[in-house]
Order: sequence, then structure tokens, then C-alpha cells
Amino acid sequence: MLIYNTYTREKEEFKPIEENKVKMYICGPTVYNYIHIGNARPVLFFDLVHRYFKYLGYEVEFVSNVTDVDDKIINRAIEEEVTEAEIANKYLNYFLECNQLLNALPFTSMPKVTENMDNMIQFINELVEHGFAYAVDGDVYFRIDKVREYGQLSGKKIEELEVGARIAEDSKKENPLDFVLWKKTDKGITWDSPWGAGRPGWHTECVVMINKEFNGKIDIHGGGTDLQFPHHENEIAQSLCLNNHRLANYWMHVGRLGLNNEKMSKSLGNVINVKELIETIDPNAFRLFMLSVHYRQPINYTDETIQLAVKEWQKIKSTFDQLHLKLDLAEALDIAGEEVLEIEALMKQFTEALDDDFNTSNAITSLYGVIKEINKMTRAKASDAACKYALMTLQNMAYIFGFDLNKKRLTAEERELMKAWEEARKAKDFAKADELRAQLQALNVL
Repeated sequence: MLIYNTYTREKEEFKPIEENKVKMYICGPTVYNYIHIGNARPVLFFDLVHRYFKYLGYEVEFVSNVTDVDDKIINRAIEEEVTEAEIANKYLNYFLECNQLLNALPFTSMPKVTENMDNMIQFINELVEHGFAYAVDGDVYFRIDKVREYGQLSGKKIEELEVGARIAEDSKKENPLDFVLWKKTDKGITWDSPWGAGRPGWHTECVVMINKEFNGKIDIHGGGTDLQFPHHENEIAQSLCLNNHRLANYWMHVGRLGLNNEKMSKSLGNVINVKELIETIDPNAFRLFMLSVHYRQPINYTDETIQLAVKEWQKIKSTFDQLHLKLDLAEALDIAGEEVLEIEALMKQFTEALDDDFNTSNAITSLYGVIKEINKMTRAKASDAACKYALMTLQNMAYIFGFDLNKKRLTAEERELMKAWEEARKAKDFAKADELRAQLQALNVL
């Protein structure tokens, strides 16, 4: 298997630190708002990576952090007159609900910043004690000139960064490029530290959580391309100083998703929330759209592209349903060799595509090839054994891509009943919830 390593800018053969085990970490959500479809792209891609390694027989330890303290969270809490924890829990629950609706496998763990504060303070203190960081008036800054490799991940030259940094030079800093490890503040929730009350800078949390969760270097660290600089660059800098390694052997970054050829951003207001979208289209179709383009390339969302994905998914699902109805899956699998040669070749092409830096666009071409072959086999009245093999192949491909072939698509009436049931549960109207649940069960929804 080859993986494009952002750090080296080359495809490299994947060699795990521990045999038959993959240690993987992606930067998770800052829980101050609803997850939009751009946020979902890394989630869905790394879910495919997770699934493919499991399919290959690896034991996968997959961790994603939760940033549950941040200026944006604090501002939202002040605006809504609630605690930061209430804001964080509200939007984390939404994130997890969307992941479930999108059929993403659960993470091994999701550590929170607020639950790792002692470790973060200790980590920052060690950087200060070793001369890699310095305190000024309650703030703590990291000395980037201590890291010879700074800029390697992002391809940025320090000389060019310094020119831009001088415009907004902070007089407290020894170097305008030095970044904050601890922020002195009296706004919102704070923690006591050797430098006074405050909270940590964003760039430290992932280093600390990786140390805690994995106790050392990991195989894969991932996230969106927007995290390359400064976030991931600054993570590497801290780890090099204290741990003498770059945190991960392979750095993977997922391209942006645009909306009608414009950048999608909460700050710009041009976003589509995940749950709102998948209430109107099948989440499998959304997955198909998101994985149709190679992960390192940008992808553009339009009404036309998503409706094309909806039609393509309907073809896949229809083929599966027709073949599934034809077969008694309880029977033993007895393959008739020549009838499945093309199916075998397509599965080989499928895995070869994913082995080449997770080339999902080529893998989808192989999946469409299997659909075409199944339709030919059905018309030619192929043996049940051959059809079962084809079905098993399609199911394997679907598992890797995270498609739920058995999921029932809800009607508008069923969605309304589901919504009413959820509202009744939240309102603790258990009698009404039980009544609605019985209706949903009668419709084979629950």
C-alpha cells in the first residue's frame, strides 16, 4: 500500500510501527456550531481509511479529539447565556448524531481538552523548563527558532513568514512567529497554572492527547488541508522538541469542499448542515458524492452534482435489492469458477486503487463495473453460486465505502414520526414517545 505523505511530498509504502496494527489520529471538531458538509469530508474519508485497514485484517486504533474550550465556544456561551459545557455538549451530540446517520464507524476514543488540562499544563511547563518556550506576563510562547525543520510540512519558508508576521508583530514575543501555548485571560472558563489563570493555545492539545492515547509516535495523523499550517506545523515543532519525533510517520490531508465554486465557511454563512441535507437525500448518496473525487483534490458541491450522486446510488441499491431477493443467503457458497472471473478481476482492481493512496474515484469505477456485471449475470440467469459471489463482492465494496445497503429510506411521513418521537423523548413525554415508537416499529423503522 502506498500513502502520499504530506511531510515528504511523496507516495511511500505503508509500514506500520507495530505489525498488523494501525494507530491513527485525526483532528476533531471544535464544538461551537453545527457540523456542515465541508466538515464531513475528512470524517467520511478517514472512515473509509479505517474500514479498509480493518478489511485488510489490521487492528485499528482510531482517535479523534474534541476541542471543547475555545474563544468561539466561550463567545457562543456568553451570547446564549449558558455555560461553555452546555454549548460543547450540544454541538458534540449533533456531531456524533450526524456521524451515526452517515454510517461512520465509532472512534476508539474521543478525548476532550477539558479532561486533559493537567497533562497540557505539565507539557507546556516542560517546554518552558527545557528552554523551548518562555512566559511573558501570564502568556507562554513557543520559540520556533528552536526547530530547524519548521515549515517542512507546509512548505513555507521562515523568511517569507517573517515578512508577513511583522505586520502584526506582538511586542511580547521574542520572534513574531512564536505561537501561543498558554493564554492569559479572564474571559470565560479558565484554569490555574504556573503562569496564572488562563487556558491553553489550540496547537498544544493534539500533541498532548496523542501522547496520552498512544504513548508515543503514531502511524497516521490526518485532517483537512487547512490544518497543515499553522496547526499541524506547530504540533510537529512541539513534539520534535520534547519527544524527538514528528508525531506521525504519515501525514494525510483532505482537500476542501466548495459550495457552487466558493469556499464554504461558517464565518461566511454559506454552509449546508449535514443533518439538513441527509433529511432530503439518502446519506449513502452523500457518501458516494464525497468519495467520488480523490481525497487530496478539492471537490465542488452543486445541486447538479449531488443529484447525479443520488441517481447513481439508486442504481447501486436497486441492483443489490434485486439480487438479494433472488438468493437464499443461508445456503453454502459454492463458486462456479468461470462465471465470476470478471467479478474477481474487478475486486482486484478495486483494492489496487485503494492501495494506491486511497484512489476512491478509481475504486468507484470498479464498483460500477461490478454493478454492470451483476446486471449481465441476472439477464443471463447465472448460477446462484456465481450470483452469491457477486453479491458478497458488492457487500465487501460497500462495507469499505461505508454504504449501508440494508438501510430503509424513510418516507416523509416516517421522518415526521421519527422527529415527533425524538421530540417526545427530549420532553420526557414518555407516554407519547411509547405511542410513536409503536407506530415506527409497525412501519419497520425501529
